[in-house]
Amino acid sequence: MPLAPLPIWTVDFRSDGRGVLRWSSLLKVEELDAAAVAAEMAAAAATAEEYEEMLRVVKASAARIRWRLRPHSKRRLLNDILFLCTGLRPVVLMDYGGTMPELQDNLCSLLHHAQQESSILSPLRLMVIKDMLYLIHAKGLAEHASPNTEENGALHEFVSIQDLFSANFPVDADVDLPIIQPETKGQMSEIAEGTTMDNFGFRIADGTSLVIDLSPFLESAQIALPSLNGWLLGYPVTYLFCNGSAETATQNLSKHSLHIYRIYAVRCRQSAVKQSEQELMSFSVPCDMSTKRGEEPWAKSFLAHMNEKIKQSNHVWASVRMEIEVFHSQSGLIVL
Repeated sequence: MPLAPLPIWTVDFRSDGRGVLRWSSLLKVEELDAAAVAAEMAAAAATAEEYEEMLRVVKASAARIRWRLRPHSKRRLLNDILFLCTGLRPVVLMDYGGTMPELQDNLCSLLHHAQQESSILSPLRLMVIKDMLYLIHAKGLAEHASPNTEENGALHEFVSIQDLFSANFPVDADVDLPIIQPETKGQMSEIAEGTTMDNFGFRIADGTSLVIDLSPFLESAQIALPSLNGWLLGYPVTYLFCNGSAETATQNLSKHSLHIYRIYAVRCRQSAVKQSEQELMSFSVPCDMSTKRGEEPWAKSFLAHMNEKIKQSNHVWASVRMEIEVFHSQSGLIVL
């Protein structure tokens, strides 16, 4: 049983510099039977040792394809994959590890090799929107985008975007998709008969692609990419920018002091190894709209929601915590 989607709050930051924090009925909270959820997930979940083996497979695959990641980027990639596979996040933004198109090529090769050795990685896909690359968990994104909506004029674009993602990622889809064979020079004779070439240079057995490009579908959307990112990446608060005013609104946002919320996931202790924690995500809210800091209703609701996710993978994660920093307007830093 998937968790009920978390309600989101939007900061409607207009070109005149005024911001309004709104609660969205886009996603509704339902009562959860925590015991039933934990029991069902525990029955299907991989063990902690299997997740450790999965991470070893990823590291070995990166070495096999000679992807020279910096140590910090390698740690971040391993953490992000673990976040995806344990259900803590549906989507991560690949803003590290290189530039396009090499970054996409390296990730495709990595997944191609790693998915053959670890079934835990089977639901992972790449998603492209314009010049942005995302690593996604197909089932997790399907549940994140599952429509449970009521009309709300201010959030009409979010509703239409949610419908688009829901159509492309149905909840009941089979995520155990066939492994995709990357096409390289000299490999034509190695590809089995009956396979086809997709638009991204990958040969596949039944038309399923490892890379999903949603750029053409979003060309007519009025919502700006930073707002879409806020929802995709699972932030509890996101800025509602329209394409026509996004640049001006972003400039106005830089004049406001911001609270930077950082969420950390704490790993379960393994034997005598010291307990470690990794940054799960970070997002910003204007200080004058978050005066209660961690006591804001949406912040408490978000932490409760994340703790429910932690319970479903308590063989990997022990807890989640929040840190809050202040960046003053004169710093010139914009964190969306």
